[in-house]
Amino acid sequence: MREKCGIFATASENAAKKAYYALIALQHRGQESAGISVWRHRIRTVAGLGLVQDVFREPALARLKSNLAIAHVRYSTSGSLNETQPLETECCGKRIAVVHNGTLTNFGPLREEYKKRGISFKHSVDSEILGISFLWHLRETGDEFEAMRAVFDEVKGAYSVAFLFDGKVLVARDPVGFRPLSYGTGDGHYFASEDSALRPFVEEIRDVEPGEVFLLDGGSVESRVLVKERGHTCVFEYIYFARPDSRIDGVNVYSARVRMGIELARESPADADVVIAVPDSGRAAALGFSTESGIPYAEGLIKNRYIGRTFITPGQFNRELKVSLKLSPVMDVVKGKRVILVDDSIVRGTTMRRIVAMLRKAGTREVHVRIASPPIRYPCYMGIDIPTRHELIAAFGSVEKVREAIGADSLAYLSVEGLKRAVGREDLCLACLTGEYPEWAFRF
Repeated sequence: MREKCGIFATASENAAKKAYYALIALQHRGQESAGISVWRHRIRTVAGLGLVQDVFREPALARLKSNLAIAHVRYSTSGSLNETQPLETECCGKRIAVVHNGTLTNFGPLREEYKKRGISFKHSVDSEILGISFLWHLRETGDEFEAMRAVFDEVKGAYSVAFLFDGKVLVARDPVGFRPLSYGTGDGHYFASEDSALRPFVEEIRDVEPGEVFLLDGGSVESRVLVKERGHTCVFEYIYFARPDSRIDGVNVYSARVRMGIELARESPADADVVIAVPDSGRAAALGFSTESGIPYAEGLIKNRYIGRTFITPGQFNRELKVSLKLSPVMDVVKGKRVILVDDSIVRGTTMRRIVAMLRKAGTREVHVRIASPPIRYPCYMGIDIPTRHELIAAFGSVEKVREAIGADSLAYLSVEGLKRAVGREDLCLACLTGEYPEWAFRF
């Protein structure tokens, strides 16, 4: 499914150390690389491939003493795997570091336009155009907020972004709020892709509004909502991406997932002996399904927690290998039983097919698969790794064909309306489910 990264920014004491711990809290959003940039008379960046704890050791953090920092964990969707963030670039006589969560829909045309203006790009990743556009318009306007207003008008797609430049930090969320972003205050100012990464530092936390821009300059902070379009927060933040203890635009992720299971049980009941989940992504929905149906819940699959998330591992071979290493059935729970197996989604179908086969081998009598989201049938251009429709098992076939492909006795998905009821919001981006893409992201 195209990019899911995590960003962090702060103006506070020991900024780099706080960035390090925040990135650990955001590690689920990207496992390919991690990086931190600070301001000490100039931009200083440490970044590398691997998990946060692999990239940063105490000597590296000690070199990043500053009260200003931005940071990033990456799952790549464009550019080379080696292009870590924060990325540094230059334009109009200024240097800037950029961290970005999302994908830009008009990156190609904008890049060509700026090349015609004489700008040399240092990276292949789309995030660079955000920094270039900002610096270009900052030179024209002389004002950071007006420069960002021009960026909103020019750059389309999904972007929660933070810039580090000239001893300042600027943080912004795109005008429709595709990707989540939270703001907290306490002994300083803090921003993160999820509020759960801010709680170790602050208690007062709120969502950054779509189209809202913050400028941290010295000890002061100023924010303005510059542009606000009709909201389109990515529904997959609630279904899969975000940590269960996070709140996104006022909605607790765990509670939304439990309600998805409740709605699913109402829409698609099944006669069974036990409800189990694909851990960890299906657990909350499975609990909701069990509560509503009255069928007991049990841990029927055990997860090896030293294996990273299957979904965000690049490459089909690696994904398939990880499934067999990652999950193991609990024989006493599933053997001879009629099982309802709950998960958040089916993307390619490979993982679910292997899990169903695993349960059959363990002696499960019936496997009834229930999915706490609608079928994924369309590619995403706003930041999820769904490169083509041909990789989506539900894109061209019926539910019955998907059931046959995964080997289940029955299969049912949550409806779009049931999903909306569970999340409690209408202002969601459902493009990968419905094929209806938000107009603002393609207005160029």
